[in-house]
Amino acid sequence: MPMNPETKERFFRCVKEVLPSTTKTCIWIIKITVAVSFAMMLLKYFQILPWISDAVSPVFRIFGLPGAAALAYVSGYFVNVYSCIAVMTTLELDWRALTILCTMVMCSHSMVLETAVLKKTGASGVRMVIVRTLCSFILGIVLNLILPGSSLQEVAEADAAERLSFWVTLWEWFLSALKLVLMMVAIIYTLNILQRLLREFGVMEKIAKVFRPLMRVFGLPVNTVFLWLVANIIGLGYGAAAMLYELEHGDVSRRDVLLLDTHICISHSNLEDLLLLAACGAVWWIMLLARWAMSIILVWEQRLEFYIKDTVSKK
Repeated sequence: MPMNPETKERFFRCVKEVLPSTTKTCIWIIKITVAVSFAMMLLKYFQILPWISDAVSPVFRIFGLPGAAALAYVSGYFVNVYSCIAVMTTLELDWRALTILCTMVMCSHSMVLETAVLKKTGASGVRMVIVRTLCSFILGIVLNLILPGSSLQEVAEADAAERLSFWVTLWEWFLSALKLVLMMVAIIYTLNILQRLLREFGVMEKIAKVFRPLMRVFGLPVNTVFLWLVANIIGLGYGAAAMLYELEHGDVSRRDVLLLDTHICISHSNLEDLLLLAACGAVWWIMLLARWAMSIILVWEQRLEFYIKDTVSKK
């Protein structure tokens, strides 16, 4: 059914409005992503990343994980969930170890990129790194204590493939990075345009009504519902442009943003990443509920900070 002239005019006006800011944010995200990806490729090729992993592997016994799991965590921490999966699939981990490891990775993956996104929305970068890292460790310890069984038996890594030449490795990285950039561009532009259209045609208000009860449980302002949905459905990296546009043009205050950042720094990417890790053998509802519980604690602690600050300022 063809659009009437007025609807068509509103549609193209929305697209035109978001293109400049989306392009700017898209370039910023791609620069960070490519730089981190390239750095990790060098660290892997020159065997520096395995050395880092070996250095932290003794700590992983606290989480009930074998030392070999450290490399998967470090890869996810600095790159993304896909990198973690690539390493994790070379290990023989049971459901318990996979659930603990994947919960920790979901809390603290893509640390460089996602910290940059959170910082751009107004959060403290240092605080976000500390909170996400500590929370991943805390959840690892708690899950190790409450989940039945034990995962402490050491596992063997699959035989490493023959080491490729640097130029072959570089070419493979380039193709992988190009594919990722093209996918990011498509998703970022599509999402940002969709976000603007939803607001223009009044769909945002209807979405807010559906999720209002859940926002209250999380301790989040109702006007952050779209940003919360973006972070949960596609994550912080792909959703950065839409989030930044909403912050600039929406009715979200700085405190609202800080509360949201406190929540989504721990609990985001709860669709694709969660399903991918569940497909690897981790228990999806444990990964989800554990991070929801932690994010609720963090948000209400942040609200307590605001309350104390307001009380002191009035005296």
